[in-house]
Amino acid sequence: MKKRHFSIVAMAIMCAVPAVAQATNGMNLEGYGAKAHALGGTGMAYDTGNSAVMINPATLAFMDEGVQRVGIGLRGLHPHVSSEYAGRITTSGGDSYYMPSISYMRRDGKISWGVALLAQGGMGTEYGESSPLFSMGLPASAYGAGGEVSAEDYVMLSGEDIRSEVSMGRVMFPAAYDISERTSLGWSLDLVWASMDVLMDVDGYTFAGFTQGVGGTVNGSMAPLLAGMGDVNYARFAFSNDNEFTGEANGYGWGVKAGIMHKLTDQVTIGVSYHSQTHITDLETSRASVAFAVPDGDGGSTVRTLNGTVTVKDFEWPETMAAGIAIAPDDRWLFALDLKLLNWSAVMKDFTMEFTASDDASNGMFAGQDVTVSMDQEWDDQLVIALGAQYRASNLLSLRAGANFGSNPVPETFLNPLFPAVVTTHYSCGFGCRLGEGHTIGGAIVFAPDVTETSAQGVRIEHGQTNWSFNYSYTL
Repeated sequence: MKKRHFSIVAMAIMCAVPAVAQATNGMNLEGYGAKAHALGGTGMAYDTGNSAVMINPATLAFMDEGVQRVGIGLRGLHPHVSSEYAGRITTSGGDSYYMPSISYMRRDGKISWGVALLAQGGMGTEYGESSPLFSMGLPASAYGAGGEVSAEDYVMLSGEDIRSEVSMGRVMFPAAYDISERTSLGWSLDLVWASMDVLMDVDGYTFAGFTQGVGGTVNGSMAPLLAGMGDVNYARFAFSNDNEFTGEANGYGWGVKAGIMHKLTDQVTIGVSYHSQTHITDLETSRASVAFAVPDGDGGSTVRTLNGTVTVKDFEWPETMAAGIAIAPDDRWLFALDLKLLNWSAVMKDFTMEFTASDDASNGMFAGQDVTVSMDQEWDDQLVIALGAQYRASNLLSLRAGANFGSNPVPETFLNPLFPAVVTTHYSCGFGCRLGEGHTIGGAIVFAPDVTETSAQGVRIEHGQTNWSFNYSYTL
C-alpha cells in the first residue's frame, strides 16, 4: 500500500521557537497589566498605571505630580493544544505558565520616571516521552521516493522527551515628559534577556531535505562527515534544564520604546508608540548534544551522540508600531481602540542552530567539527485590532471588558504541532478596585476560543487558551 509521505517530527521542529506558541498575538501577549488586559489589550491613550512601560510610556504622564507608585503583578497562561493525524491524537502537557512583574514609578514636576521588571515569557509545549504523534518518521534513504513510500519504510524515532520552552524578560527604565498641558512624550531603555530549551527529533527524510535546501539548509564542516555515515533514521537536538525560570541556552541584549500622547479635548486622547526590534546576543550553551541514529541492520538504530556547544542564531523580538484613541464621554465611561502592527517578517524568516562538537575524545572524528541547521519559517506581519470599555460603577469599583482580533502570521506551510500560534481572537473582562489609603487591585481574565487549522502536511492542530492577570499597586 502506497502512502503520501508524512513526517510529523519534521513539522515539530519547523520554526522551533515553540515555547512562544502559547502566546496569543503570534509570540506577543495580547495585553500587559490587568487594566489593559481586561480592556482587550488597548492602552495607547489612557492611564494604564505602571504597565504603561510595556505599552506606551508616554501615558506615564497621567500620574499626578509628587506621586510615587509601587506595583506587583502576576500573569497566568493556560493553553490547550492538541494535534491529530490519521487518528493519532497528542495533547501538549504544557498547560500552565506564570509570569511575575514588579515596578516603581514616580512623578517629579513635568517628568515621570521609574524602573520595572517583567517576565515577558515563560511558555512552552510539552509532548513528553513516547508520544504517538512523534514516534515514527522516514529515514534519509526514503528521500527521493517522490513522496510515495510504504508503511514498512517508517522507522522508530528516539521515543524520548519532546519539549521546548522560551523565556523572555526585560528590565525597563522609562520616562515621560510633558511638553505642554496636552502633549507628552515617553521613552524607555530596556535590558532584555532570553533563554531557550529544546528537545526534538527530526527524521532522516526531513534532514536529507535540508541538505538539498528543501525547508531549510545544513552547512558546516561536519556536513561531509554526516554524508559519509550513509542512511540516517533521525537526528536529535537536545539542550534543556529543569530550571523553572530560565532555559539552558541564554542571550542578553537591549531594545528601546518611544511614544507620544495628545489630548485633543478633555474627553478625547490619542496615542502612538514604537517598540524597536530587540538586539540580543545569540543564545548559547555548552551543555548540548546532537545525536544521529543509523540503521543497525535489524530494523532498529545505532545512535551516535555528540556533546558540545549549541548557538541559536539571531533570535529577536519584532518591532511593533501602534496607535490608539481613548474617549471618556463622562466620568463613568471610557472607550478605547488600538491598532498594532507587528513586524514578524523581519525576525521570523528562519530558525538557525549551530552545533560545535567539543574536543572531547568521546566525539571521535567529529571533535571540533560544526554543523549549522537552518529551518524555514517565513512568518507574515500581523495586524491586531483591540477594543475596550470601562464603566465606573462607584468611586471604588470599575468594570471592564474588551476584545482583541489579530491576523494569523504563521504560513500554512510551516504550521506544526510544537508551534501552532493560530489563536487570533480574544474576549476579556475584569475589574479595578480601590481598597483605600492608596491601595488598588485589578484583575482580568481572557478567553481565546479554540481554533483548528490543518497544515500543508495534513496535521490537524487545535489551539485555544485561557489567560488571567492580577495587579496590586500602592500609591504614596
